[in-house]
Amino acid sequence: MNETMVCAVGNVATQPVYRELASGASARFRLAVTARYWDREKSTWTDGHTNFFTVWANRALATNVGASLSVGDPVIVQGRLKVRTEVRDGQSWTSADIDAVAVGHDLSRGTSAFRRPSREGEAAVAVASRPEPNWETEPGIRSEVAAQEQPEPVPVT
Repeated sequence: MNETMVCAVGNVATQPVYRELASGASARFRLAVTARYWDREKSTWTDGHTNFFTVWANRALATNVGASLSVGDPVIVQGRLKVRTEVRDGQSWTSADIDAVAVGHDLSRGTSAFRRPSREGEAAVAVASRPEPNWETEPGIRSEVAAQEQPEPVPVT
């Protein structure tokens, strides 16, 4: 079966929610991806439309996502794109989810220090101490995430 693999570069918009399930660990977070373009009239970089994806991670990736990511972190996510449509209260809702295969910090926008968990469950203990955030995205959060400053590219001379 053919699957649509995507690579999305953006910012973590909600605190990752980590859960231990019967099938193993699971984590989810919202990813904000904003297009940027050069506005020739203003001679500045301008933010375009922001797309939001729900990123799902499982097993060891879920444990590491829960222990490593926070709201606002610049990340790169690779995974399978799933577009879902459902009807709730008579309204049709469409969501774009990414079943993550790999998640990492975007090193073009900062530094990171890689650590291997020394034993099984070490990262899970760090995740368990975090309170679960409100999962519903409020209208004000979208503008805050979209407004976060992204570095301008360095001109080539």
